[in-house]
Amino acid sequence: MAIVQGWYPPTRENWETTALTFQILYPVISVMQLFISWYGMGKTSVRSRLNIPGRVAWIFMEMPGFMTVLYMMKTLPQIHGIDDLPWQNRVLAGLFVIHYVYRALIFPFIQPSMSPIHILVALMATGFQVLNGISIGAWLAAYGPVTDDAWSRQSSVAQFCAGIAIFYTGLAANFFHDEELREIRRTEKRRQERLVGEQHGVAGDRKHVSVEKHYQIPQTGLFKHVLYAHYLCEWFEWLGFWVAAGWGCGPARTFLVNEVFAMLPRAVKGKQWYMEKFGEDKIRKKWAVLPGIV
Repeated sequence: MAIVQGWYPPTRENWETTALTFQILYPVISVMQLFISWYGMGKTSVRSRLNIPGRVAWIFMEMPGFMTVLYMMKTLPQIHGIDDLPWQNRVLAGLFVIHYVYRALIFPFIQPSMSPIHILVALMATGFQVLNGISIGAWLAAYGPVTDDAWSRQSSVAQFCAGIAIFYTGLAANFFHDEELREIRRTEKRRQERLVGEQHGVAGDRKHVSVEKHYQIPQTGLFKHVLYAHYLCEWFEWLGFWVAAGWGCGPARTFLVNEVFAMLPRAVKGKQWYMEKFGEDKIRKKWAVLPGIV
């Protein structure tokens, strides 16, 4: 059943238009981050009537991507008379869903705290997810290789498996570095709770302890060298996805490029934020996100 006739799921012509729009639009928007100081999320979030609680905003802006991919995989093969998609299509769709089930449904609930997210940031992220879900999902469901023959020309089994290995290495590293950031806040939360307990007794009220805006310089793993190691690991994931899908997979390439364009300016400006907060001496020997480059 079509939700928006001809667009969701899209015809091939409309899918090409959507994929091209995503390819061009989001890098242009992302570059603008270099020229504005405001970013209504995380370290630089400020009080606003248009803020949404962090966990709620995060769930609703991260879910549309994998939900769209699942919807494309369900509807487009039926529309195009495809009885059985090759295993590669299902594996790649599964990788996409695995990543975003973690990001959308697990990540916000295991965070010790999340800053509010401005509605404009949430809407931009939602748009990114929908366009990316259509771009990749429709390629996997109908408009990319849908036969074993087509896959033999698209990506060899050896290349596909190498890409999967890269993806899972990036996924594990991404989780590891996310966990290091969480542990910083858990440690601070325990410290504050201990202080409250000492002041008010064991039964003291600790529910007002907040670590929402607590930051330290992370030091574990790749954080020894770069401040945004979790960004780098996520890019590594989607590089693996592109390798597996084949170098000719435009949607996978676009996704990786758009992620870099979206996150690199935040890492560069984030390094400036760290230097202002903790001092240049403690930060200047660390790269923002790409060792030896930036």
